[in-house]
Amino acid sequence: MEELRKNEIVEASIDAWSAEGFGVCRLKGRAVFVPRAIPGESWRIRIVKVSAGAVFARGEELLAPSPARQLPDCPHFGKCGGCDTRHMRYEEELRFKLGRVNDALRHIGKQSLLAEEILGSEESSRYRNKAIFAVAETESGPAFGFYRERSHELIPIADCLLQSELSCRCAAAVVEFLHREKLPAYDENSGKGTVRHVFCRQAWQTGDAVLCVCSAAGFGAKTKALTEHLRLRCPELTGIVLNINKSRGNKVLSGDFYPLWGDAMLHDKLCGLEFNIAPQAFFQINPPQAERLYEKAAEYAGATKEDLLFDLYCGAGTISLRMAKDAGRVIGAEIVPEAVENAAENARRNGIDNAEFLCGDAGEAAQALASRGLRPRIVVVDPPRKGMSAEAVSAVASMEPERIVYVSCNPATLARDILRFQELGYSLRKAAAVDMFPRTCHVETVVLLCKKGQAMIIDEKSKYKSWSNLKKQMNDLLCDSFKKSISYFYTNYHEVHNAYGRATINYNKKELVAFSWVEMYEQDQDINRIWQEGEKKSYSEMLREKWMPECTLCDANFIDSVTVFLKTDIATSLQSDNYLLRIFAYVDRRVGKRTLVKIRDEVERLPEWVKQFYQIRCEAENISFQQNRTIDETVALLKREPGS
Repeated sequence: MEELRKNEIVEASIDAWSAEGFGVCRLKGRAVFVPRAIPGESWRIRIVKVSAGAVFARGEELLAPSPARQLPDCPHFGKCGGCDTRHMRYEEELRFKLGRVNDALRHIGKQSLLAEEILGSEESSRYRNKAIFAVAETESGPAFGFYRERSHELIPIADCLLQSELSCRCAAAVVEFLHREKLPAYDENSGKGTVRHVFCRQAWQTGDAVLCVCSAAGFGAKTKALTEHLRLRCPELTGIVLNINKSRGNKVLSGDFYPLWGDAMLHDKLCGLEFNIAPQAFFQINPPQAERLYEKAAEYAGATKEDLLFDLYCGAGTISLRMAKDAGRVIGAEIVPEAVENAAENARRNGIDNAEFLCGDAGEAAQALASRGLRPRIVVVDPPRKGMSAEAVSAVASMEPERIVYVSCNPATLARDILRFQELGYSLRKAAAVDMFPRTCHVETVVLLCKKGQAMIIDEKSKYKSWSNLKKQMNDLLCDSFKKSISYFYTNYHEVHNAYGRATINYNKKELVAFSWVEMYEQDQDINRIWQEGEKKSYSEMLREKWMPECTLCDANFIDSVTVFLKTDIATSLQSDNYLLRIFAYVDRRVGKRTLVKIRDEVERLPEWVKQFYQIRCEAENISFQQNRTIDETVALLKREPGS
């Protein structure tokens, strides 16, 4: 096969994304990666690198642009390495990110269950509450900015559209002070100089803003002048901190922290809770999206007041304290001592007495819990980009939780860890993506893993701890209702088949087997063949004759109802005029609390055994209705905070 050559120019059609947001085309049997190309576009490209592992090209001429393409709104795009997707519309960015998550689940994690949704961000600019600018020497003296992609070459900037205006002004003020005082920026090669980074964090719901100047050395007698200069240029600041980091390498925060002025702690609110955040403590950089992420994680956890929940990599306790609203007890673990202290203080600040925090890694935390005779029913993990170590996965699995909620900022390591958990007896049940980082290729994902052999119901939050438990009560009611209505059985089973799926009832054992999807049944093929050969009966009549000659239920044709249900989604079934079809939808576990509340009046008009179905679901959801309460009042009640 002919090989691609460096500097060769060819025309190509982009047909896929890479995980980094590059366009991908196939040439001469090789995948070729083209930065800032969009699937659906045609390009004239130049091959710039050919290796055994990958081929990279540069776009020379755009021949046919995608409708999703737009002009980048930043002069530094493509240079500084901060943004990846400013050349495309936000809707296309969301499609790319959801595809990135599902590609990782499918190809790395070997999963068939994929994320069905991505929660987009309302703001795609100025959304970061934390900015870290590199500071280095340039031809014109100290400057701030970001490193060129895959290098340590500083790209000086004056503004960044991802950061707040205050953060950019703080960085400019620090560099201005270095120029004024003739102080050199830090030099990576020699290890000499002063400022290495400028780190600014700004609160979302309070007026707090803390600036941390990361330097290889102190400022001595000029420290007071630095503080006064920063306060003058950035009066919004509520605290200034000096971090002396003498380590070699590119770690931003290391060494000792010295408050220079004001409060070193940032005070902010998230999920209705107040947090004190130290400079070195982790805190989500996009708070509005973080709230949506944590609510999704809480939904997957499905904690009740009887549950012990363990939160690994808890940071400042944001997830732990959100989960403490639902769980009976929460224990968080973190290896950073300052973050553990921070988390404990945040719990006290919010009056939360059912959360405690341990300092240690996953293995140490597992041992600590085991020594106290504690076994969590739910474990939440939110590891860094590198994911969990094999030892951490084993430690979590050794606790034998029923559910594991995994929050990840790296789809590849998430998929790898899902495989590891799968080998230890856990299976993927749910997945959703959340765009925490607009205009970059990064995406957050939250998934639910359940212990194999335990079909856990996701939404119910009461004594009905498993789907099989809840379903059995409803099955008993449904099978009793069939007793006088079904006149034909196939051995001990009553079965309903069509081209879309199957519903089976074992009457003797009072079991309704859940509807299963199939592409085609042989029986259906037989009926279709006979019908095509000229049998003068309708398709539905022939189905009824073959499987249920005289089956009716509550004046609705059972087989037709199941057929339609198997062909339609839950929302369509709930809106159907056929109330039996709606009953099938009510039983489906995907119908959540809000839907159950909305259909209350409709259920009142249905037979008594249907009301019993509904009552079981409402009890499982902790929904209680006062007499004569309107639906609007009930919805308002469900939205109220606990204890209000």
